[in-house]
Amino acid sequence: MSEIERPIVVENARILDPSRNLDALGTLIASDGKILAAGPDALKQGYPDGAAVVNGSRLAVVPGLVDARVFIGEPGGEHRETIRSAGRAAAAGGVTSILTMPDTDPVVDDVALAQFVMRTARETAIVNVFPAAALTKGLAGREMSEIGLLSYAGVRAFTDGRRTIANAGLLRRMMTYARDFDALVMHATQDADLAGSGVMNEGLLASWLGLSGIPREAEIIPLERDLRLASLTRCRYHAAEISVSDSADAIRAAKKRGANVTAGISVNHLALNENDVGQYRTFFRLSPPLRSEDDRQAMIAALADGTIDIIVSSHDPHDADGKRHPFAEADVGAIGLETLLPAALRLHHSDGVPILRVLEALTVAPAKLLKLDRGTLQPGAVADFALVDLDAPFVYSRERIRSKSKNTAFENARLQGEVLRTVVGGRTVFEAGSKAATETLP
Repeated sequence: MSEIERPIVVENARILDPSRNLDALGTLIASDGKILAAGPDALKQGYPDGAAVVNGSRLAVVPGLVDARVFIGEPGGEHRETIRSAGRAAAAGGVTSILTMPDTDPVVDDVALAQFVMRTARETAIVNVFPAAALTKGLAGREMSEIGLLSYAGVRAFTDGRRTIANAGLLRRMMTYARDFDALVMHATQDADLAGSGVMNEGLLASWLGLSGIPREAEIIPLERDLRLASLTRCRYHAAEISVSDSADAIRAAKKRGANVTAGISVNHLALNENDVGQYRTFFRLSPPLRSEDDRQAMIAALADGTIDIIVSSHDPHDADGKRHPFAEADVGAIGLETLLPAALRLHHSDGVPILRVLEALTVAPAKLLKLDRGTLQPGAVADFALVDLDAPFVYSRERIRSKSKNTAFENARLQGEVLRTVVGGRTVFEAGSKAATETLP
């Protein structure tokens, strides 16, 4: 039996399991790909024969992160990111499950392409990969994809990725159809006409930098339309990434009305603001754009009170040729799988959001949204977890990046919270160093 297939015992660790509201010193025991016990009473279970014992002193065990917004180049853009390389980057960040976006070449808009992603993931990825499919064929916003067939094939969500569907009548029909399959409609909300040629948040800073701005209303107006359509059709609707206070207010009001809606936010919009654009740094050209500090604080408050349900990396790899341009001409997006957890932990270290709430938005909440049996340390659950030194400081240098692309918004950032080991289905897929040294029980 190889070491990564042996039972694993993590002793004397801080067990953080938001699915049980558990924050306590204890032990985790995993065997045969399942969690046998995790918590202060786990020792009553007894150790499996031949277990690899990890000294978890001063470390935390957290459920494997579930990232519900990951762009990958494969198929068609393998030079930017493959499913294999994204899996390695995810594992290094404690992310054990990813939802891939359909913005590939060709677009994932039929069963054969969805099955290609699933098959390639089984063969090459070291983490769990679940494909989302396009809402409209070719992401063209004109003709609905085969939502029923794709749902039966195992697709977890439907989205046009970065694009916003302009036709409200078409969106209503898709929502109605998706409701009959209990399919999740995941939609980005940015009005293309209002955004125009904007490249950053509209405001005084954009004027100082001489850059075209994107008004907050470009996000708010399509979101409010979507929320009304979600109430009308009674579908499961998820706002993929919100970034301004009015959007949080709209989500809050829709939930109060009883609409079946949820919202996500990129960790970038919780940790950064428009001032980070600085001297036209193209790695900070994102969609939606980085907003004002007031909006960032409003997003943190909305996460804390549950208005925002999940945090995503919005991992979007681009090569150097796409980013080495003037700010207004550079590709939009940044990688984020490896920095998702430590960037989100900034909220915990600053006492902005309780750690269990941060982890809930990274684990059990996205798992429930996608109907995955992941994101928990409950006994009997799949043994997806990470061993983390929550207080370990490190600099996220270019040399640490495992993604094929290097366009991170956290280059050389000082972060706190280092993933030392990641386990997927009971198998160790990433191990950082000697802090989590193992030994074998007699």
